[in-house]
Amino acid sequence: MKRCTWALSSPAEQQYHDLEWGVPVHDDRLLFEFLILEGAQAGLSWSTILNKRDGYRKAFDNFTAEKMARYDAEKINALLANPAIVRNKLKVNAAVINAQAFLNVQQAFGGFDRYIWSFVDGKPRHNAWKQAADIPASTPTSELMSKDLKKRGFKFVGSTICYAYMQATGMVNDHTLDCYRHDDIKTHCS
Repeated sequence: MKRCTWALSSPAEQQYHDLEWGVPVHDDRLLFEFLILEGAQAGLSWSTILNKRDGYRKAFDNFTAEKMARYDAEKINALLANPAIVRNKLKVNAAVINAQAFLNVQQAFGGFDRYIWSFVDGKPRHNAWKQAADIPASTPTSELMSKDLKKRGFKFVGSTICYAYMQATGMVNDHTLDCYRHDDIKTHCS
């Protein structure tokens, strides 16, 4: 089976590609997890974050926003000493701030899913890229999302991060046309 070229680097990336990347996510907890992980990835490779994903789940109470929003200085210091995650003070602090902003959005919109999917009118966009080099790093939609998230207090949500988030959560299907997952997602996940 032909896969997107980025998925050929490791078994973990292949599994993530085959089972998750580009599949529409509507579960608020998982949407929040991806938001935190994409922000943590800034300046790093996705494989680094993917390899630390279980560590993040344990360290961040399985991305339970209600718990994360209440993290105090003692908890943040413990996180900064935890080798199972990326120990970057700005990113760890941003995760706590983002948990608070996430809860505010949930309350304002009746769910984060309703809010975030509104940027694509509630349905995935299926792109038709011939090769990985054709895929943009950001789009006008990810720019709009980024500006709105920042306005609502989120951190580490630049346009490129937002586009990677859209890809991860299936808001866009950016599997290349020759990848077996492109048509599979288009047929079964629209």
